Amino acid sequence: MDKLVIDGLSVDVVRKQIKNLHIGVYPPHGRVRVAAPRSMDDEAVRLAVISKHSWIKRQQNHFKSQVRQSSREYIYRESHYHFGHRYLLNVIEQEGPARVVIRNKTVLDLYIPDGSDTQKRERVMNEWYRNELRGCIPAIIKKWESVLGVKVRFYGIKKMKTLWGSCNSRASRIWINLELAKKPVQCLEYIVVHEMVHLLHRHHDDNFRDLMDWTMPQWQLYRDELNRAPLGHANWNY
Repeated sequence: MDKLVIDGLSVDVVRKQIKNLHIGVYPPHGRVRVAAPRSMDDEAVRLAVISKHSWIKRQQNHFKSQVRQSSREYIYRESHYHFGHRYLLNVIEQEGPARVVIRNKTVLDLYIPDGSDTQKRERVMNEWYRNELRGCIPAIIKKWESVLGVKVRFYGIKKMKTLWGSCNSRASRIWINLELAKKPVQCLEYIVVHEMVHLLHRHHDDNFRDLMDWTMPQWQLYRDELNRAPLGHANWNY
């Protein structure tokens, strides 16, 4: 990957076996990435970026203004998200097993043993989020396996600091970011489909984009919705 400074913009340039140049601006800080054909020289890349300069700056300004959560303390009336909905946390210290319960449309109850610290509360919440994803992902995979004609041999859930999802095409294995339990369900489905398409096309080339367009015509809207959602304290991007 090359790094260029073009008209005051720091640009990552990746050259691939593709026909057309693609420019992307990514959260949380508006990183600019260009996927260019191998035959395209730096001057052609520079001219393409300059032609999109106004659009790039608008995207970067949008990300700068995007809502970000502070570090979570898991205390009373703190905001937490579940599949795109915002809840106020109600912490209940008591004997017995820890658990999380959605009480109503606005309140999330966290039952926790007396004296539990922030790390313990975070572990309980993360395990709940993990289970919520486990309840959704298998059905999404099954639905799209028949559409795409692929087989996911393994899926996993983990916290990732740079991607919403990842894929190992040789092993037919996909990983989903735990943070997606906080985002709208359509965003989760978009990421699962995105990784499943990578089982057929490893790179974000024209073939990948064409298949995404055919499979999920509104995928760019879901991607934009994911990028508009409040960012967690750790910065995720895709």
